[in-house]
Amino acid sequence: MQHLEEQIAHLTRTVDELNTVVTRQQADIDLLTRRVEMLLQREGERAQEGTGGIVLGDERPPHY
Repeated sequence: MQHLEEQIAHLTRTVDELNTVVTRQQADIDLLTRRVEMLLQREGERAQEGTGGIVLGDERPPHY
């Protein structure tokens, strides 16, 4: 019986630790999701304004 109680205590502690990790990871995911949304919104605004062009490959920038 004591062995089972020890296992239950160990499993309970493990579940609590995992819960802490998952909670922290979800907070990180939420923060990163908000940041990506902000970046997408900014890029969309730049695209509408026609600024923020990207030079690809061997293309010369417009000031040449």
